[in-house]
Amino acid sequence: MMASLFAGVSGLRNHMVRMNLVGDNIANINTIGFKTGRVTFREALVQTLRGAGRPSATSGGFNPVQLGLGMNVATVDNSFSQGGLETTGQLTDLALQGSGFFILSDGKQEYYTRAGAFNMDANSNLVNPANGFFVQGKMANTDGTIPATTAIGNIMLPFGQQDPAKSTTQVFLANNLDSTATTSSASLFSAGSTNIDSVTGLAADGAGGTHTLTITGVQPTNSTLTTAIVGGTTETATLSSLGVTQAGLDAGFTLSVDGGTSVPITGLTLTSTVADLVAAISKIKGVESTFVTASGQIRLTRSYAGAGSAYNITTNVSVAGDIANRIFGATAGSALNINNGTANTFVVSDVFQPNGGLSPLPAQNLGVTLNSTTGLVTGISGLGKGGVSIISSSQLAAGTAVIRTADTQHATSISVYDSQGGKHTVVFTFTKQVTPNMWRWKATMAGNEIARSGDQGTLSFNSNGSLANFTFDDLSSSLSIDPNNGAAVMDMKLFPGTGGDFDGLTGFAASFSAIAKNQNGYGMGMLDKISIDDRGVITGIFTNGVSRTLAQIILADFNNASGLLKAGDTMFTASANSGDPVRGVAGATINASISSGALEGSNVDLAEEFTNVIVSQRGFQANARVISTSDQMLNELVNLKQ
Repeated sequence: MMASLFAGVSGLRNHMVRMNLVGDNIANINTIGFKTGRVTFREALVQTLRGAGRPSATSGGFNPVQLGLGMNVATVDNSFSQGGLETTGQLTDLALQGSGFFILSDGKQEYYTRAGAFNMDANSNLVNPANGFFVQGKMANTDGTIPATTAIGNIMLPFGQQDPAKSTTQVFLANNLDSTATTSSASLFSAGSTNIDSVTGLAADGAGGTHTLTITGVQPTNSTLTTAIVGGTTETATLSSLGVTQAGLDAGFTLSVDGGTSVPITGLTLTSTVADLVAAISKIKGVESTFVTASGQIRLTRSYAGAGSAYNITTNVSVAGDIANRIFGATAGSALNINNGTANTFVVSDVFQPNGGLSPLPAQNLGVTLNSTTGLVTGISGLGKGGVSIISSSQLAAGTAVIRTADTQHATSISVYDSQGGKHTVVFTFTKQVTPNMWRWKATMAGNEIARSGDQGTLSFNSNGSLANFTFDDLSSSLSIDPNNGAAVMDMKLFPGTGGDFDGLTGFAASFSAIAKNQNGYGMGMLDKISIDDRGVITGIFTNGVSRTLAQIILADFNNASGLLKAGDTMFTASANSGDPVRGVAGATINASISSGALEGSNVDLAEEFTNVIVSQRGFQANARVISTSDQMLNELVNLKQ
């Protein structure tokens, strides 16, 4: 009977333990990083009244007779299931997703927690402000690297710390230089005796420089005939007075221009005058007829100058007494061919001297342009591969002329930094050359800086627009500039791209977009902001625009996290059964990620805890009934002697 009393007491006592734990869970429902606890019970001592019997040949076996003596607490476990994340917007609030713990230290011992409500103290240490314990991690070197051998320690982020200036050592060039571009306007510098009086347009090759034109030769002449009238006459003389007969007039008088269809001269009679004849002939296209007053002769001229084989006049086959015979002296039975014109003999030689002190190019022959009405040479074509109009409003003549073309250029600039953080502007100017796909480049400074070497050279592209070559005139390998302010000489490697590839400068027939893309220098800056990524890397953002790794938060994990000892303040310490901590970084050694600006909430399930309250209450109540019932039974036993 006494055994039931003691069993009931153990039930009361241990259900109170469970109720205490449930109360603790509910109390911490809003505690960040809190992990819910769980009680499990086990049977207490067992009294054996009879042991088990083995079967024999004459009887069967029998089971043991045992009596339980109550229950005890078996375990109080912590559940490390993931808690929900709560966004706070506070940069140094950190939440873990996955396994692992943040490591805290008081300078003597390590503690482990899931509560990441951290902040900076007065000495710029990252701490848990609830107790001042230091968050553990690894600090980066001044170049932003974290060697694997770096010891784990306190994380210190001194806002306002200086970031030293870095001299520019690399400049990257990129994007397109237009292979078809031209702003190479042409202008007349000297005409000499050539009669050139107008030069306009843009050279198609886009090359700037001086074109020296040497012009030799003469203008073409017209095919011309002057009548063979002896002694002269006057414009009023009639055709009959000059020997033209009616039969000859009836036979007709025709002219053919350049071997074309013969055109008759009409409207003439024997009484028609020389002036009438001149006027009638002048109506034929391509033929000029004039009366030479001084000699009293008529002149027939092919109005378009050029070789007589191409530009000529032919009369009809004459008969005795007709106009061709009596006026122009044609032999009866023969036609009169007026084909004594000559072609022009102009030769135009162009010697081009590119701008920039480069050597002259070999002489090139240019073409000439003819007046479409007169056939005379009134211009020159082909300078700069076309696009330039060279005109003589009178007639081109032999001599020397000088024409200048402007450079086709594209410029871009970039700011670079010296060893003291001084800012300087480098301007890169690309100048198109007469050779296709070739450019000259030149680097100039906007201030008092001095270029020591490597400030100009040649740039060329392949036929597919990819980079072919980028060279320095002085065979340098970098651009060297003296800042002229006490800082060290700046030695900058130029990176225009990979030969045969399109990762830098290109030469397509597209608009200009070439730029000095970036450089690796910067001035002095101060730490202004930080950011923390999902691997716990703390990056500093400085006022000079530089971002550099400052530190990395280190996490710990255990083979048996349930074996950790609670140390208060939502912290744990290692125990003999938790195993030693495995330290590492999130996303690599530790299977976790860190969320900045958030906190992990408690993983307490309120519905489950209320259920546990009811179960614990009923267990306590039932055990109390066992005690009260046992008491009544003892009372009955005591009353038996009455």
